[in-house]
Amino acid sequence: MIRSGYEDNLFLSSALVDFYAKCNAIGDAKKVFSGMKSHDQVSWTSLIAGFSLNGKGRDALLLFKEMLNTQVKPNCFTYTSVISACVEQKEAPKQCPTLHAHVTRQGFDTSNYVVSSLIDFYAKWGQLNDAVLLFSETCDKDNIVYASMICGYSQNQYNEDALKHFAEMRKKNLTPSGHILSSILNACGSLTVLLQGRQLHSLIIKLGSESNVFVASALIDMYSKGGDIDDARCVLDQTSEKNTVLWTSMIMGYAQCGRSSEALVLFDSLLTEERFVPDHVCFTAVLTACNHAGLLDKGVDYFNQMRTNYGLSPILDHYACLIDLYARNGNLRKAKALVEEMPYEPNHVIWSSILSSCKIHGEVELGREAADQLIKMEPSNAAPYITLAHIFARNGLWTEASEIRSIMKQRRLRKHAGWSWI
Repeated sequence: MIRSGYEDNLFLSSALVDFYAKCNAIGDAKKVFSGMKSHDQVSWTSLIAGFSLNGKGRDALLLFKEMLNTQVKPNCFTYTSVISACVEQKEAPKQCPTLHAHVTRQGFDTSNYVVSSLIDFYAKWGQLNDAVLLFSETCDKDNIVYASMICGYSQNQYNEDALKHFAEMRKKNLTPSGHILSSILNACGSLTVLLQGRQLHSLIIKLGSESNVFVASALIDMYSKGGDIDDARCVLDQTSEKNTVLWTSMIMGYAQCGRSSEALVLFDSLLTEERFVPDHVCFTAVLTACNHAGLLDKGVDYFNQMRTNYGLSPILDHYACLIDLYARNGNLRKAKALVEEMPYEPNHVIWSSILSSCKIHGEVELGREAADQLIKMEPSNAAPYITLAHIFARNGLWTEASEIRSIMKQRRLRKHAGWSWI
């Protein structure tokens, strides 16, 4: 098509770049862009957005820098795409303030699309104070800006602030999107405020958003965390079009509420349906159910099924579930062998579960190794020292237990006092 003379038509060529980019055919978009004799805002922005959407953030940033050396000026959509591309970069915390300053100089700091992207960026990197400052300085706050701020609060576990801003948004008669509703439901679930969750459910029905799969999934998660698993199941049953996301939320809900047998019965029944193909997240939920119920044989079977029947390579979460299962059942040798066999570095969760199981089963040497690993990861955390001292004491190794206590004194490490929140 381009070779038939369309490369001279800037409008059609730009539209084609945009089309390929939106279809995730980034290679084709790049070819069309390279073949164009001149470029406009649409072609530059479309290719930058295409790189960003396809996880090629570095390419998007390089292309943006190239664009700045031309006569074509970026628009608000260009900046939105570039900021989104920045998020996944290791140098992002250094890059974004520079980009933010550039946006301000060019006068795009009044665009709610750009402001929303910047809030998203700062929130995702845990720089919530910067996100809040930017939000407070925005005069004309709309759905987009509120969505970014509410989601940012929810992601960083500032759930009460998320609820407060949602109430403020409703006072302004702004209609929440499915994205906002999902974030607020997550906040309600984290706070286990079932009354507010039910009120939100009523609003969702009123708005006609209950058919949104992400909202329905968040509802199931909210009811599960609130301990009302039967209402969670009602949400699932009343959703007309069910998919893997919804089924996975329900399986995880059953597992979290201590009804692991129902989680596994549901999963086994789904496997007989041709349309249901479990993914990594679904198997994490299934293995969590096995873990909570202490079903070692079933856990091993599902772990093997994941690889042989569905061609899924286990991720760290799957290994963590199986290692914990082995350790809790007293099979610490198998747990240790799996740690050595897996293609990942064991994290804090894995070593903590092994150390806890060593305390229960009186395993000294492996307990010592697990504690050493945890101390390397978090030298100022007193928990592994105390657990190791308990392991030594229970096995009559009073000298070793005393040495651990002395080390804690020297390093001024103290166990934090327990506290409860209602």
